[in-house]
Amino acid sequence: MKKITIAIDGFSSTGKSTLAKQLAKQLEYVYVDTGAMYRAVAFFAMQNKLIAADSFNKKALIEALPNIQLEFKFNPNLGFAEMFLNGENVETQIRTIEVSNYVSRVAEVSEVRSKLVEQQQEMGKNKAIVMDGRDIGTVVFPDAELKIFMTASAETRAQRRFDELQQKGDTVSYEDVLKNVVERDYIDTHREDSPLVIADDAIEIDNSYLTREEQFAAVLELVNEVVKTA
Repeated sequence: MKKITIAIDGFSSTGKSTLAKQLAKQLEYVYVDTGAMYRAVAFFAMQNKLIAADSFNKKALIEALPNIQLEFKFNPNLGFAEMFLNGENVETQIRTIEVSNYVSRVAEVSEVRSKLVEQQQEMGKNKAIVMDGRDIGTVVFPDAELKIFMTASAETRAQRRFDELQQKGDTVSYEDVLKNVVERDYIDTHREDSPLVIADDAIEIDNSYLTREEQFAAVLELVNEVVKTA
C-alpha cells in the first residue's frame, strides 16, 4: 500500500492529537505532535524565566534556541512517543494550563517556527507520517496527500480541555480554560508568521457533535480513498 503524508491542522483542543494517534496506530505510521514541540520550547522559556504574564524576552529565547534539544521517545506502555527536552521527559509538565497560556506567544516567534519546521520536515521526508499542528498543511507539508482541518465551538473545546485537566487532578476553572482557548485562537489566527488558516485543499471537519469513534471512522475512510488514488 502506498505511503502518504497526513497533515492535521486546526484549533486548540479539537482532538487533533487523539485522531492523529489513532490513525498512526491503525496505519502503522509515524506520529508527530508538533504542538508538544512548541509546548516544550514554551516550558523551557518558563523554566529560564524568559516569559511571564507581563513579559517575554524574545531575544534571549532566540539566542537560547541552539541549546534546546527536542526528541520524541516511544513509550511502549503508553503506545505513543513522549516529548523529551534536553534529555528530560517533560510530557506531563508541558500539558498544564500554565504552558497553554504561553505556548501561542512562543509559537509567534519566527525563529522558533523556523527551527521546529525544519525538524518536522526532516521527520516526514520518507512519508508514512501523521503530523498535527497549526501549519502542517500550509507550511510544513504543503504537498501532503491528505489535509484535515479540525474545528469545534470554543465552548465545546473548553469543556473538553477542562474535563481533561480535571481528570489529571489540575485545579482550574472552566472560565479560565475558555479564556485560554479564545485567546489562543486569536493569537494563532492573527500572527504574522504562518497563521492558522485552512489550506485550500484541506477537508474541514467540525467535530462539535461527533464521537471520537465517528470521527476516526470518517477520516479513515478519507485516508483509504486517497491511498487508492495516490
